Amino acid sequence: MEKRNILVLGTLIAIAAIVCVSAAAFYFASETPHAPMPSGESKTLMVYSGAGMLKPMDEIGTLFEQKYGVTVNYNYAGSNTLLSQIELTQQGDVYMPGATMYIEKAKEKGFVDYEQRVAYHIPVIAVPEGNPAGITSLNDLTKPGVKVVLGDAKAAACGKIANKILEKNGIFDVVDANIIARTATVNELVVSTCMGTADASIIWKASLVRTEKKTDIIEIPKEQNIIKVIPIGTLTFSENKDMAKQFVDFVASDKGKEVFEKHGFTTYPNPKYE
Repeated sequence: MEKRNILVLGTLIAIAAIVCVSAAAFYFASETPHAPMPSGESKTLMVYSGAGMLKPMDEIGTLFEQKYGVTVNYNYAGSNTLLSQIELTQQGDVYMPGATMYIEKAKEKGFVDYEQRVAYHIPVIAVPEGNPAGITSLNDLTKPGVKVVLGDAKAAACGKIANKILEKNGIFDVVDANIIARTATVNELVVSTCMGTADASIIWKASLVRTEKKTDIIEIPKEQNIIKVIPIGTLTFSENKDMAKQFVDFVASDKGKEVFEKHGFTTYPNPKYE
């Protein structure tokens, strides 16, 4: 009988301990500090982001949610594709294209009312590991038989910039004859290069981070290149204007730029690219 009482008492103590621990966990979880959110606004933000910024923006979204208790949902695609979606739906909170030309278009259409600048997109020539075609410069892309894959100029910022770089150097028509495919996003372009589908591509340098075992990089001299600034802005039809601005400022803050640097980006401003 005594043993049974001891067993029952031990069970009750164990249950009480579990309840206390659970209550404490709930208390401390509920007491986890979040920065105040503007009153009357949703706890969700919709962000249109160029596909080339996926890695840093995913991480920044997590940090923002931890700090403010706001969920950040992303729509990743080519910059021009996103602009078309914004114009069609006129919904969402933030637009982050891969180059300022797209946010300028958005401003002209009355879609963006606040802007910050975050980092640079630096185009490079990417080739499969080992550089089997022996590409050393832009002019090598004109050689007969060289297979080139570029981004779609109608969808992605990297495709439009690649065209402009080739035009700037007077080799667009010759290289165009060597293009075997166009991709809708820079991420698809990276995959194509890693798989060896093409002998060469023109890609954002930061998009090649962690592909060192599958790709090689050929830098484009500054005088031949076109460096682009990555902007971010709030959308005029956002229903969460204060929080959208807070997110834009967070991305452009020292903390946000630290994340971009971690993922291989050069942050704005930098005298080398001004």
